Amino acid sequence: MPSRIHPSRLSLLAFALVLAISAPLALAAPGGAKNSQAKAAAPAPVQADIVDTAVQAGQFKTLAAALQAAGLVDTLKGKGPFTVFAPTDAAFAALPAGTLESLLNPENRDKLVAILTYHVVPARLGSADVSTMDAATTVQGGRLAIARSGDALMVNDAHVVGADVMASNGVIHVIDKVLIPGG
Repeated sequence: MPSRIHPSRLSLLAFALVLAISAPLALAAPGGAKNSQAKAAAPAPVQADIVDTAVQAGQFKTLAAALQAAGLVDTLKGKGPFTVFAPTDAAFAALPAGTLESLLNPENRDKLVAILTYHVVPARLGSADVSTMDAATTVQGGRLAIARSGDALMVNDAHVVGADVMASNGVIHVIDKVLIPGG
């Protein structure tokens, strides 16, 4: 019988991942002690990478936990460029019961990697670029169908519900469904 991760352990894993990734950002954030003297204009803050940007958004805790379980965090913190079609926590919650827990088991890592890399295109594609395409090849090797109907942008059968979340190494487009290769 396959082992399952209890939902409370999954939440704890996601919380630990968020803390591990965001703690260095909080420590480096400006605004500790207030300086009463006038300051020269500060340089623009360095834009966070794909992973840090997703964690800061707050709606990708499950995606962050899955990236950690798949060993893909360092890859998506790399140079890129990447376009990530990022499913929200609600999109992961809509998967059939037990699916996510099964995917997070170490023996299913290859399947999890395939699913997650199916959400990543190795290029920086803003919504203006994506909306002119009819397909995109993913890091996993599969092709995503892209369609536009009025103001709605679809990737396979997922709606893009948020676009152009810029990161230092790419861009995130928020989708409302987990994309499954060949599914």
